[in-house]
Amino acid sequence: MDSTTIQVQRETRDHLAELAKERGVSIGQVVEALAAQQPTAAQRAEQLAADREVVRRTMGVDIPDEEFEQALDVLGNIYKISAEKVRAARATAA
Repeated sequence: MDSTTIQVQRETRDHLAELAKERGVSIGQVVEALAAQQPTAAQRAEQLAADREVVRRTMGVDIPDEEFEQALDVLGNIYKISAEKVRAARATAA
C-alpha cells in the first residue's frame, strides 16, 4: 500500500489521534474512514446515474434524466410519470 504524508494543524492532528485511540485504529485509518464517507462529485454523479437506472429497470419505464431533474417530489413524480406513460401505452395498444 502506498502512503503519503499530509500536513494539518496540530490541533487537527491531536483530534484525529484521539479519535484513533478511542477506536483502536491508526490515524490513517480514521482519515480513510472519513474520506470513504464523503464521495466526490464524480462518485455522487455515478451513484445518481446508477440509482436512476435501477428506477427505470424496476418500473419498466424509460424516464429521461430531464424528468428526474424537474422532479421536486421524486417518488411522487415517478409514480405520476409512470402512470402517464402506462396510460399512453394502453391507449396506443387499444
